[in-house]
Amino acid sequence: MKRLLLTNWHFMRFLRLGLATFLFVQACITREWMFGAFGLFFLFQAVFNLGCGPNGCSVNYDKKK
Repeated sequence: MKRLLLTNWHFMRFLRLGLATFLFVQACITREWMFGAFGLFFLFQAVFNLGCGPNGCSVNYDKKK
């Protein structure tokens, strides 16, 4: 779990994290809590490195150490 959270950070993960932060701030400022739900969605994708990219909707993990 630690390896999943702390490694393989790339541009799309940072973009999703930034978008989640932006949406959380907007949800607080405008009191539109649907923004918070979308922010949670993007935060989940950023933290766990999930989501669709140009190669499909899977994450490749090597079982080798």
